[in-house]
Amino acid sequence: MTPARRQSLAVLCSLAAGWAAQRVWAAAVPAGRVAPARFPSEPFRLGVASGAPSADGVLLWTRLAPQPLQPGGGMPELSVPVRWQLAEDEGFARIVREGVALARPERAHSLHVPVQGLRSARTYHYRFIAGDAVSPVGRTRTAPADDEDVPRLRFALASCQHYEQGHYAAHREMAGRTLDFVLFVGDYIYDSSNPDYLIRPHESPQRPRRLDEFRARHACYKLDPDLQACHAAHPWIVTWDDHELRNDYAAAYAVGDVSAGEVLAVQAAAYQAYFEHLPLQPIQWDGAGRLRLHATLNWGRLAQLWTLDARQHRSPQACNEAGTAGGQMLWRCRELADPQRSLLGPAQERWLQQGLAGSRRRWKLVGQASQVSPWGIDTPAGRVVYSDGWDGYAPARQRLLQGVADAGVRDVVLLGGDVHRHVAASLRQRAGDPRSPVLASELVATSISSRGLPGAVMAAIRRSNPDILHARSDERGYMLCEVDTQSLHCDARATAFPVPAGARLHSQARFVVEAGQPGPRPA
Repeated sequence: MTPARRQSLAVLCSLAAGWAAQRVWAAAVPAGRVAPARFPSEPFRLGVASGAPSADGVLLWTRLAPQPLQPGGGMPELSVPVRWQLAEDEGFARIVREGVALARPERAHSLHVPVQGLRSARTYHYRFIAGDAVSPVGRTRTAPADDEDVPRLRFALASCQHYEQGHYAAHREMAGRTLDFVLFVGDYIYDSSNPDYLIRPHESPQRPRRLDEFRARHACYKLDPDLQACHAAHPWIVTWDDHELRNDYAAAYAVGDVSAGEVLAVQAAAYQAYFEHLPLQPIQWDGAGRLRLHATLNWGRLAQLWTLDARQHRSPQACNEAGTAGGQMLWRCRELADPQRSLLGPAQERWLQQGLAGSRRRWKLVGQASQVSPWGIDTPAGRVVYSDGWDGYAPARQRLLQGVADAGVRDVVLLGGDVHRHVAASLRQRAGDPRSPVLASELVATSISSRGLPGAVMAAIRRSNPDILHARSDERGYMLCEVDTQSLHCDARATAFPVPAGARLHSQARFVVEAGQPGPRPA
């Protein structure tokens, strides 16, 4: 093991130990380390959330933070007991589970409460109580039983919510929808600012580097009422992309303003703050000192969803200086064709391929951060690709699609974000060749608020890539998807950029994927 990996393992194991300790009940902690639940102001200012739905459970989240933008959130350096309740009704007359958990200072007084033994395919309501303070009421839902014949799945696909570049009208609309869950595929916060597109400022103009700074950035986003409403209305399934740490980062390589000597410390701070502010299961490990974020969810017999981690395990982008990460436009780079390079890492690639090949559900849905289909631009000097996306890891993409072909897997739909445009595309065994069979479908949601590419660039992308059915980067929004046994329908919801507070969304385009017929078409 290299010295850098030993250091990384030590930092992350310390993080894991703290998370394991968080699950201890208040009764197991000496009374002298527990503070009474008294607050100078409202402690539930960051709202509530749920996630990790299964057939018999969910995870409940909140954070005590009466002064959320201050170091420590305005809380004492002591653990605080918090009561939680989960009920069948919004008035909590029929409570089915309740308990007491400790909000600990080493985890920013955040709570992650796994609740088990619930009925499948049921809606529940939950809340937290600390002293005289009562949180907002959240609504959540369990998944159907694995063997249940489910008639429908309805979810929202979203990503890329730069706080400074617009308001969260998309979250407001999602909060009012009837959904089974929200699938958020990355860029929950942004490390960076751009004065040319400033609609509302971050809590600080500086890029976060320390844990208290990443906590404040997450709190800035969590204070948005539309984001809070969307979290309270639906369980969320999440994965990350790059801006939760730094743009275009790869594994533990130096990137941007983070040098090789400090990347592990900044990464550990970013990861800890991410887990503290999202409804994720307590940290799991893959045996090599990495956080286990990729996961799978069954939705009865109707669908299976895989969520991928495209940052921790990837090879650095091609043709960079040794030891560094970062994306760039490339047109002559032999390293792009290196079959040893991977976006997901060998272990995660095998996990996904085996899962797809062995799935017995009708629909195989893969949630990941970016656009899988090729979107490079043809020029007189040759094809230009962006090295941070799947185009920069073409052999890995080919392995994924070849695995689908070899195993005869049907009804695979890739769901992505990152690129700030609504996209519908076919995934062929040989991209761009109309004689090559279509193996899978792709749908990518535009950004919640982050700016997109200029129109001329988008026109060049569409001209150069005939497998792209639809691609527009001028509007912000999300995708509303509904799945049944015969088809998958997606409505590309959109509004103009920049998004004002009172914006309303419309349908930019609608797509359908018919069971047994890969490739989206207009609906």
